Parts: sequence; structure tokens; C-alpha cells
Amino acid sequence: MSDIGTRARAAAVALARAGSGDRDHALNRAAELIEERAEEILVANGRDMVAAESRGLSGAMLDRLRLDEDRVRAMAAGIRDIVALPDPVGQVMAEWTRPNGLLIQRVRVPLGVIGIIYESRPNVTADAGALCLKSGNAVILRGGSESFHSSHAIHACLVAALHDSGLPGDAIQMVPTTDREAVGHLLGRMTDTVDVVVPRGGRNLIERVQRDARVPVIGHLEGICHVYVDGAADLEMAKQIVLNSKLRRTGICGAAETLLVDRACVDTHLDPLVKALIDAGCEVRGDVTVCATDARVVETTEEDWYTEYLDAVISVRVVDGVEGAVEHIARYGSGHTESIVTEDEDAAGTFLRDVDSAIVLHNASTQFADGGEFGMGAEIGISTGRIHARGPVGAEQLTSFKYRVRGSGQTRPG
Repeated sequence: MSDIGTRARAAAVALARAGSGDRDHALNRAAELIEERAEEILVANGRDMVAAESRGLSGAMLDRLRLDEDRVRAMAAGIRDIVALPDPVGQVMAEWTRPNGLLIQRVRVPLGVIGIIYESRPNVTADAGALCLKSGNAVILRGGSESFHSSHAIHACLVAALHDSGLPGDAIQMVPTTDREAVGHLLGRMTDTVDVVVPRGGRNLIERVQRDARVPVIGHLEGICHVYVDGAADLEMAKQIVLNSKLRRTGICGAAETLLVDRACVDTHLDPLVKALIDAGCEVRGDVTVCATDARVVETTEEDWYTEYLDAVISVRVVDGVEGAVEHIARYGSGHTESIVTEDEDAAGTFLRDVDSAIVLHNASTQFADGGEFGMGAEIGISTGRIHARGPVGAEQLTSFKYRVRGSGQTRPG
């Protein structure tokens, strides 16, 4: 691990000096290789799937792990989307001239060496490697043991693309072992070579990284996302948004876990929403009012409101207007993504202003909580922190800045 860090630091220096054309060439080549080697990647993924099924992983976890031809093509397309993004490195964020004539510029620079620790989803290997390369950073990837073969097959394409483009292969490295001790070494004993760590996974992983890391962490604990259906919501729109938010893909962090319904529309909206969810194959857990609408509803416990199901399960509660929704989210939410469905612009404005989450939406599915959908090409994760990066972490969020100051002989008077 120490040797990996040393080589990553050297590669980071080389990347910082490379032009955006070289980095983009490597990314385009990586997309080509992923497509050319799709069969190899799928064979590797098949090995991972067999092992995961034998271990009894949940349906949601298996969905995260599974690759098919469409998902491989999507990986390549995601990399090309990243190529199309503006180069953040060297971008002048602000500039001003002081009365003494000094020109001061705030300029984006790479973070340096990033350690990324993730679980299950092998496509993170492509997304993370590509975003780090676009932003001029070297990266050390540590995928989950369940995606070991898939991730290494994808990683091989990235390294080959770097070599083909004249860039150091050490710019994108992968921890070659599933031993948990390697993660401990990365978090606690590589402060001289790793500048920041980004965890992407479940609560246990995030908590461990935040507890043990000796370098800054960009991460989120979990995605307890809410949809609030206001009294002024269009019912058909609400149904579509609720079903998509919950069921499009249940295993992603942007999937809704709680539905809040305004007491003002209980008589018209609650029963159709609950029925639509159940008929679509979703288990509904609800408060007393919700349970009274359908015998198939399971009564909630206090723990349900804190639970990220990542499965076809949703908790439903009746609240007193937008203020009740905001209060519920403040108490139980994880600061990830929340949506309000309403035709009342005042209610929407209150929700968007008062809900303190990284992403808040009006009349749209929570599953838009995604860097690609935000036009970022891809993202490493959704940060729920407030320092450095918040929301989708794309190429721009993987930079810091420095000040460039140009003078013409100025000296500071005593």
C-alpha cells in the first residue's frame, strides 16, 4: 500500500503538468477499450454474480453488482460525457485588481491523490477513475470484494488507455487485495501520499472511514430521501413521481424511502398513492391514518423513519402541511435529497428554502439525484457534508484552488 501511494504521488505530479488534451485522449481511449472488451468485463462480472448469489446478497445488492451489455455501453458513454465537460484544471474562478495594482486570481487546481473506497457497483471504477483523470488527480481505487473481478477488468481498460496516451499508468491504481487491512492502511498510514478519501457505500463503510481516516473525507452516511405530496399536488403527477422515486431503481441512494402526504389531501390522494405503490410490488409501512386506508399496509415503528431500505419498501406518514414535512425531514432525514409535489408556488418556495438537504426538488423524482442528470458527466457520490463539496461530486468538485498574484514590482510598505 505504501508503494502504491508513492507511485500515485509521482503520477499526480505528472498529471498536473499534462494538458487537458492528453487527459481527454486517455478518457476517449478508455471508453473505446471498455466497449472492445465488453465480453471480458461481462465474464468477470459473471464470476462476481455467482459468488454474490452464493453468499445470499439481497436483490438490491445484486442489482447494484450486475452488469449487462447496456450497462457496459452506459459506462463508456459516461466517460465520453466526462470528456465533453469543461476542463476544471486552471479555470479562473475569480479575479480582481487591488488599488496597488496587484492582479489576484483564484484558480482551480487538482486535489492531488484521492483514495476512493466503494462497494458493489463496478461501474464506479469507470466513473471514479475518469472523473479523477479529468480533474488532474491520481486515484487509488478500492472496490468491494463482491465486485473484485468486474472492477479489475474495468480498471485494466483504464490503465491501458493511460499507457496508450503517454500518461503514467499509476495515475489510476487499484488495491490488488480484498484484505480489510489494506483499507486501514489507506485511511490511517498514508497521510504523506493521500490527500482526501471518498467513501461510497453503506452506513458501516462510511462510518468506518469517517472514524478512522487521518485525511479529509468527502462522503455521505445514507440516502434517506423523502417525497412530500402537498395538498395542492396534481394527483396523477404525484403518482408518477412517487412510483419513479421509489421503484425505478430501489438500490440507489437517490431512491425515496419515505412518502409524506399533506393532511389536507388525505381524502383524495392518500388511498390512490398507497394503492399504486402496493400494486407496483412495493411494501408500504404507514402510520395509523395510512394503515386505515388499506389492510395490506404494515404499521411503522420509530426505526422505519430512520431506515434506508434500498429495497421495494417505503414508509408513509401524514403530516400537517409543508411545515410538517420540513419538520419531519429535519428530524429523520440524512441531508441527501427531498422532493415536493405541488402546484402551489408558495409551498414549493417554502420547501426549497427550508429543507436543509444537499438536493431539493420541485415536481420531479428524487432519482434525478445523480451527477449525470445534473450535466456533470458522472459523479463519485452525493456528498451530504457542508465543507468543500455538497451534492453530486463531479470533476469540478474534485478540485481545490490556489491564488495566483501578478505584480509589477510592488512591495509592502512598513
